Amino acid sequence: MALLQISEPGQSPNPHERRVVVGIDLGTTHSLVAAVRHGVSECLPDEQGRVILPSVVRYLPPDTDGAGAARRLIGWQALDNQLQDPGNTIVSVKRLMGRRRSEVTQVDQLPYTVLDRPGMATVDTSAGEKTPIEISAEILATLRYRAEDTFNDDLFGAVITVPAYFDDAQRQATKDAAEMAGIHVMRLINEPTAAAIAYGLDNASEGTYAVFDLGGGTFDVSILKLTQGVFEVVATGGDSALGGDDYDRALLDWLMSQAGHPDWLAQASALDRATLQRAAKRLKEQLSSVDAPDTSVAEDVQIAQGTVQLRVTPAEFAAATQALTARTLAAVRKALRDAGLSKTDIQGVVMVGGSTRMPAVRDAVQAFFGQPLLTNLNPDEVVALGAAIQANQLAGNNPNGELLLLDVIPLSLGIETMGGLVERIVPRNTTIPAALAQDFTTYKDGQTALALHVVQGERDLVADCRSLARFELRGIPPMAAGAARIRVTFTIDADGLLSVTAREQGTGVEAHIDVKPAYGLSDEQIAKMLQDSFTTAQADMQARALVEARVDADRMLLATQTALAADGDLLTATDLADIRALMQTLRQVAAESQSAADIEASTQALAKGTEAFAAQRMNRGISRALAGRHIEAM
Repeated sequence: MALLQISEPGQSPNPHERRVVVGIDLGTTHSLVAAVRHGVSECLPDEQGRVILPSVVRYLPPDTDGAGAARRLIGWQALDNQLQDPGNTIVSVKRLMGRRRSEVTQVDQLPYTVLDRPGMATVDTSAGEKTPIEISAEILATLRYRAEDTFNDDLFGAVITVPAYFDDAQRQATKDAAEMAGIHVMRLINEPTAAAIAYGLDNASEGTYAVFDLGGGTFDVSILKLTQGVFEVVATGGDSALGGDDYDRALLDWLMSQAGHPDWLAQASALDRATLQRAAKRLKEQLSSVDAPDTSVAEDVQIAQGTVQLRVTPAEFAAATQALTARTLAAVRKALRDAGLSKTDIQGVVMVGGSTRMPAVRDAVQAFFGQPLLTNLNPDEVVALGAAIQANQLAGNNPNGELLLLDVIPLSLGIETMGGLVERIVPRNTTIPAALAQDFTTYKDGQTALALHVVQGERDLVADCRSLARFELRGIPPMAAGAARIRVTFTIDADGLLSVTAREQGTGVEAHIDVKPAYGLSDEQIAKMLQDSFTTAQADMQARALVEARVDADRMLLATQTALAADGDLLTATDLADIRALMQTLRQVAAESQSAADIEASTQALAKGTEAFAAQRMNRGISRALAGRHIEAM
């Protein structure tokens, strides 16, 4: 008889050909990992069934055993301990990715200390200075372990989402964090684009859509055209320093002012500020389930200066945060102008991000577009779900799929010309991957070298744009000014990362640079952090192995005890004593040993010592089953 290979629709019929890939939403306030299983994209839960992982890392002082290894808590454990140690509990680290301290808005309001270092800002913790890349890598590694535990297999790769307005430095920082976490990045895609993938495939939507993505720390808006599996981003915009955290702070400022203590926040300790901010966040979340605009929610908060009573209604919250909501709509108008569209051209508005649950935001967006909003997918999960679909496609697990993703770059790219001006070579909203070139020439007679300064931004002056890289083209033959023809080519890959080539057309002299933004990490520093992360990963693996060994030991002890209670009469006194001695040894080793191998050895010893007993039990079971039955009746 022939055997049939069975597989899910759209999946490889050969299990060994299927690669374990995931989509990861690395968020400001929380993160998720999703995968396509049984033909459906779904978020992967932890052992407690929670799909959300708070993007929080708490660093503890080094161990005192001489090893000096830093300890940390990640996710829910870190969040639960935030109020006890706000200075070492790092939240909203995504806002620091690829950023100097001076570029981070409201940095002084963070409960921990951000240090001003050359390049990227760092965080001062009890375990030493930590870069945002290292902190993000802790979160990504936790999601990686969750995925590998779910599939009981190594992770082949991941599609990781970033805000559409992330610039090159922030995208590179995200890739470096994933590399430190041991994750192969198949592609970086914009968060709104990932949401569109989930909605487009799940709902068979076609037309022109706006994706309104308001997360905990960033806001994105994208205008997309969806046509028969082709997702074309025609315009994008947003604010990388605007999110739900800002609504919390705006509400808290208003609450303290109403309570008659407008200066308390400036005078409060880090612990009191964190306590007040969490209270404001709770009130904001409670307001999302209040129907009447004049119904208030309240909470009494105890801080060092005394008890503060916080009370607010939905109408007051909307008024207190009106300026923030107006900023989101201003970005929506700009994206529509960039796309050459009006709001009446939009067939639907996809709401993404947990902060879009706020009625004040939903009402404002619905009033602006004049149509109902698309909210039928979980706004917290939709980005990860779309990223998982894209990862499954890139891995070749769904070779018959027809998904084509056409993303865009968020900011223009160009080079500095004489007088400190910017010559744009790649305009913003250019579809990627892309390669664009422009010819330049020399400025002076006999000029044999050309310095190139790569910048990113929309301003005309270099001083107002972000510097990405500098390099030189040397070996140009001496010519009269204007005689040389130098072609500068910008190549942007599917992740939105840039490389630049300059070539003198007559001689073929060429210079090339992969633009890796200087945010304070050299290759040596990244290598060192990678080595440190591998050391930490090994320690994590050992800790997990120890826990698993103890669980297996407990299971073996329970099974043996149950068997003895049922059929212990089969054993001689000597055999029974031997088994009980093995059980006692296993209990002691499992309780005291820190070696998974030792516990496993004791577990195996008990298993081997009970083999004869197991055979006796099996014989008894067979005898009982056959008792009283004639052989011809069987």
